[in-house]
Amino acid sequence: MGAAAGASRGGSLSHSDHAAAPLAVRMRPRTLEELVGQSSLKASGSPLHQVVEGGQSLSLLLWGPPGTGKTTIASIVSRSTDRRFVEVSAVSAGVKEVRAAIDSARAELVATGKETVLFVDEVHRFSKAQQDALLPGVENRWVTLVAATTENPFFSVISPLLSRSLLLRLESLTDDDIRGVLLKAVEDERGLGGSVTLTEEALDHLVRLAGGDARRSLTYLEAAAGAASGGKITLEAAERAVDQAAVRYDRQGDQHYDVVSAFIKSVRGSDADAALHYLARMIEAGEDPRFIARRLMILASEDIGLADSTALQTAVAAAQTVQLIGMPEAQLTLAHATIALAVAPKSNAVTNAIFAARADVAAGKIGNVPPHLRDAHYEGAKKIGHGEAYKYAHDEPFGIATQQYAPDAVADAEYYQPTTHGAEAGVKERWERVRKIVRGQDG
Repeated sequence: MGAAAGASRGGSLSHSDHAAAPLAVRMRPRTLEELVGQSSLKASGSPLHQVVEGGQSLSLLLWGPPGTGKTTIASIVSRSTDRRFVEVSAVSAGVKEVRAAIDSARAELVATGKETVLFVDEVHRFSKAQQDALLPGVENRWVTLVAATTENPFFSVISPLLSRSLLLRLESLTDDDIRGVLLKAVEDERGLGGSVTLTEEALDHLVRLAGGDARRSLTYLEAAAGAASGGKITLEAAERAVDQAAVRYDRQGDQHYDVVSAFIKSVRGSDADAALHYLARMIEAGEDPRFIARRLMILASEDIGLADSTALQTAVAAAQTVQLIGMPEAQLTLAHATIALAVAPKSNAVTNAIFAARADVAAGKIGNVPPHLRDAHYEGAKKIGHGEAYKYAHDEPFGIATQQYAPDAVADAEYYQPTTHGAEAGVKERWERVRKIVRGQDG
């Protein structure tokens, strides 16, 4: 059905809170106070608060992971300001449907004075032409546009639409947020109305599986309630309903640190299979993928270094990809990076080098910067010997000058001790030659 037809009936969210609607829809917050998480967005005087409470016609671009409240905010804007709600999905709608929705909103505004909230889900899937079609409605305020995206809008949304919209960043919900959502759904009359009870083990399992996604948590709860016997949702019922076994993993306890430790040590030890096992355990338990990516970035320098300099590039790219696409697709990127770093040659020479240098500094081995290396750009600097006798490396054979760079206190220090592993073998050979030339030890 086209957007224009949807407009005539008020959109799919307006009449979807009936008894037969999914639990996640029935429990959708109706006011900003009911919205879970996003405390900065809900604060008094915030742009969102002004739109909802003050009735300002500001178009919003909501960016955040799935299940954090993007659709809910659109619904709240519509409910709180008594505007028509029209929903357009970027998956199925084309330019024709977008224009029809805007034309319908314009006609309604002229005829009755009633404004329309146009909600565009997954706006990043719209082509440039489709996004261009939204501009007249936004510019002339025929609609209050609320567009949602899980991808970085600076890459996926055209600049004219970005500049005409207020960008709001939504954060992933915490475990406590999800726990509150589930407990409320069990008791609330719009939800399960106290018809079932939820054991602590089952609650913990559903929270882990949700991964910060409120909609997913309610979908799992509804399935578990259907599989419960005697009005009690046990861990077994939750596992049976969601077809996923509980993973012993507490993100705040020993299991968290033990599994992460084993993961890093497996990658360091070049066992890709073991590393993938621990990665799978973290993913299944709902670990924050950004945390995993950060640990891989640290490992790339700590345990691989110049043995394979592309390892850091791979880890950084993985972290950026995780941020852009989120789960579940990001599991492929994490697996890619994990395997690449596990099979890479290893070296901790970079780690040892910086620790050794810092140890000398901490021990007081500092000394003065050699005069020929001091800043000689200001007036009078050369009169006191700054920059005198400095050798410009590019004027010397091989681009390497024989001169003292380190202070006298550490003039003979050899912090970086490259290994012969991987690409660092070539680095070792060159560095040993360079060090001799720099220090005047080359015959």
